[in-house]
Amino acid sequence: MTRYANIPKPIRSGIVLLDPERGTPQRIIVLQFNPDTLERSLSPQTAGAGGDSSGGGSGNGDRNEALRLKGPAQEQWKFTAEIDATDQFEIAAPDGIHPQLATLEMLVQPTTTQLRDAMRLSQKGSIEISPIEMPLTLFTWGSKRVMPVRLTELSINESAFDVNLNPIRASLSIGMKILTVSDLPAGHRGADLYMAHLAQKERLAAAARGGSLGSLGLSGIGAGAAGIPSGRG
Repeated sequence: MTRYANIPKPIRSGIVLLDPERGTPQRIIVLQFNPDTLERSLSPQTAGAGGDSSGGGSGNGDRNEALRLKGPAQEQWKFTAEIDATDQFEIAAPDGIHPQLATLEMLVQPTTTQLRDAMRLSQKGSIEISPIEMPLTLFTWGSKRVMPVRLTELSINESAFDVNLNPIRASLSIGMKILTVSDLPAGHRGADLYMAHLAQKERLAAAARGGSLGSLGLSGIGAGAAGIPSGRG
């Protein structure tokens, strides 16, 4: 027994492909290394789209919409993932990391079967061919972050090769958009998963310790801040 036997193994981040109708996993992609950094951006969906750029209001009723939201914020994630075959000597890799790269690339590609079906419909004279539906993609970052996503960017930098020119090391810049109830139809499994993700945020926010007005150098907000006595004797 080694002295580190009781140290828990780190949880890996990854991607799960679900059947959108049955909800059963079709494929699980575990990232070899957890990214060192995550870049996240949230853009609120405000009701007053025109805004108030001049400080005097637009005169179109936008002032009444200043505190209103049309829906969930649009959230984007970006990170860099590393794949390195030389770090897995115990696993045979006759094709280098081609299989791992291909698995990720197929997240943004239809299959040959789907393309052939679409071409057959086109040759039969179908007026309208529906866009190809991909599996529901979930990104997982521990148990507290499981969310439906759509990949928006996949940039691959291959940096080492074996004697057969198979890539053996690469870094991938991955961008994804969190799919919300504004992006998915009502009753869609992805919409339910997003609601569960948002509910988790609410629970975490409720657990945060609140501050006090005194720590901000304020004695009151609202009437007191306007110079009106607060009514405390």
